[in-house]
Amino acid sequence: MSVTIPGGACPLLLVGDHAGRAIPKSLGRLGLAAADLDGHIAWDIGIAGLGERLAQRLDATFVAQAYSRLVVDCNRRPGAAAAIPEMSDGVAIPGNVGLTPEAAAARRDEIYQPYQDAIAEALDRRARQGRPALLVSLHSFTPVMQGQSRPWLMGVLHRDDSQFSRRVLALLKRELGEAAGDNQPYRMDDTDNTVPLHADPRGLDYLELEVRQDLIAEPAGQDEAAAFIAGVLADSIA
Repeated sequence: MSVTIPGGACPLLLVGDHAGRAIPKSLGRLGLAAADLDGHIAWDIGIAGLGERLAQRLDATFVAQAYSRLVVDCNRRPGAAAAIPEMSDGVAIPGNVGLTPEAAAARRDEIYQPYQDAIAEALDRRARQGRPALLVSLHSFTPVMQGQSRPWLMGVLHRDDSQFSRRVLALLKRELGEAAGDNQPYRMDDTDNTVPLHADPRGLDYLELEVRQDLIAEPAGQDEAAAFIAGVLADSIA
């Protein structure tokens, strides 16, 4: 887990649940090929670089998970079947099959909990200081999933309860037209964990933003996307 600009002045707290692809040495490669650990099932490609660039442009804090979601998915509730998946996009994950409750709990204690604690501390510190906060969860999506093409460039996931999400979506629609997805390529639902866990009990508004991975797989694309998204976020705050 890493934190970029811990004392950022911007009210946005950026988080990356799937920003990393590290796997503890004790787990080997979870029985997977190296190519699988480079691909979209292991992490949100490009989000680490995008988040760091947004943090720098906006003077915002960015909390990023360094470990792969295949070890433990921080955007899934502890104990849910998808929190330590045995299959992802048709790929079996042998190292996650038949885990004992103790082994699953160890992953949560060592990886999931420190990440969520860092987000909570950043939000609580702002509250103690009387500073406003908006939670922005950054994700990326593969252009093709289970053989289906996904035409969107970016998408806003929400539960019809977020003014900030509506503002961001309206600006993306203005700039991207139909390439801006409204609850596409996913719908925010009961499987999501980070936004409900941190925003709801604090009464915070939020944004869950998806960016297509081919746009941000390389540093040049991350630079371009960060410039565009930073402008959208700044306008939405204003």
